Amino acid sequence: MENLEELQDLLPKYEEIEEILLKNPEANYVISLALKVLKDFVRDLDKTSEQWEESSYLIQALVDKCWESIHTDHFSKIPLYVRQIYSIACYLKIFFLLLENRELKQIEKCSKILDEALLIGYSQKLYENGDRLVEKLMQIFNDKLNLFEDLKLPIIENPPRVNALCDIPRLECPSVEVFKRGYVEGEQPVLLLNTLTEWPALKLWPDLNYILKLAGNRMVPIEIGSNYSNEEWSQQLMKLRDFLERQFSTSSEISSRKVEYLAQHELFEQIPLLKKDFNVPDYCSLRSSNTDVDIKAWLGPEGTVSPLHYDPKHNLLCQVFGSKRIILASPKDSQNLYTHESEFLKNTSQIDADAVDYQKFPLVANVKFYYLKLQAGDCLYMPPKWWHYVRSLSPSFSISFWWE
Repeated sequence: MENLEELQDLLPKYEEIEEILLKNPEANYVISLALKVLKDFVRDLDKTSEQWEESSYLIQALVDKCWESIHTDHFSKIPLYVRQIYSIACYLKIFFLLLENRELKQIEKCSKILDEALLIGYSQKLYENGDRLVEKLMQIFNDKLNLFEDLKLPIIENPPRVNALCDIPRLECPSVEVFKRGYVEGEQPVLLLNTLTEWPALKLWPDLNYILKLAGNRMVPIEIGSNYSNEEWSQQLMKLRDFLERQFSTSSEISSRKVEYLAQHELFEQIPLLKKDFNVPDYCSLRSSNTDVDIKAWLGPEGTVSPLHYDPKHNLLCQVFGSKRIILASPKDSQNLYTHESEFLKNTSQIDADAVDYQKFPLVANVKFYYLKLQAGDCLYMPPKWWHYVRSLSPSFSISFWWE
């Protein structure tokens, strides 16, 4: 296993996280003590001292306490610093466990804790070496837990590129200024052709074995059912390996396969190694605030559906492989689109935009829809609150960039 002393150098310096810790005196004491204890004991593996045992116990208690705080209220209401402290405490807990022993069962336990730190906590820009620590730990866990020799996934072939019907403007790699003046300021959607040709992801990710090797052991949230507005829809945490095998393996029975979708997930915060395969398009630099661009992953088989809905932010949907049918409608038509009454679905229409029931929803006859096909290497820009329906026409991987 990687030298623990080298890994310890990737833990945060107290000064880097002091501002976060001062918001919680208990966490401040526990984490500052753990950082000192780990620094000493990684170099001198004498685990007999009471201070080592106390610190290990306190870190475990802090992880448990943060977990309870996060799960006692709606996720959106949890203070950010609580999730940040949870991530830091999980990193430290992993170190204490690795110092105890490095058997396979312990590695599996540490791998699960790392996923929880990334999924439940908040690790984005936490401190300078945070991403490097996560990368190193993932590499170690993947090497020790690499059980993929028996699974061979296909290389996805993109459908032949076609000059498909498109009801909105199409541009070939416009300048940022042209994009800004014509479409962002004009609040008009536009299809940007062949915009991602420099992304390594376009060549690497269609080979699903590449993704499997980098991230097969990671736990990810998977939507079960083709459409989140249907009653039978559900979500489940599972290993990415299991999702890829069920949805893409040639040995899986297609006829009995339930549609599953890795949708709207911050996969690249969880698996930083994948970030190296793409860059944030320059068009996202037009954001008016200092907030980060939200980057979401969408991976699934043919037949996944995002029902007609809108998002409150600017949205650049980029297609890595596969193709999607997309139907748009202007915010001006919102009163004719029969939104759901529930809080969870208030930004979602009740209609099936691809097969409208005009008897049940007569006002839809007043709506102007725009149809297009999103193909590999292209990006679709959608201004805030533009309605969009998305259906995958083949196995598909998309990345969305949202900004304000």
